[in-house]
Amino acid sequence: MFENLKKLGELKKIADIISKEKILITKNEIEILINGKLEIEEIKISENLTKQEIEKNLKDCINEAIKKMQLSLMNKMQDFK
Repeated sequence: MFENLKKLGELKKIADIISKEKILITKNEIEILINGKLEIEEIKISENLTKQEIEKNLKDCINEAIKKMQLSLMNKMQDFK
């Protein structure tokens, strides 16, 4: 029973760390802020971009942010093993 409580405490600690994690990606005049839950918190787009540039660059920036966050979270999870 105490082992289960210990595991629950570790899971809560991991959840807290994940929820506080944030990554900012700037790429081709677009800026994305993503959190550890893989939620986009903020998007900034330069007014100088055309619609086509926004569509392509936004997709690329979001994908990069998600990949970097996944890698960061994976590294943090390894610290708990």
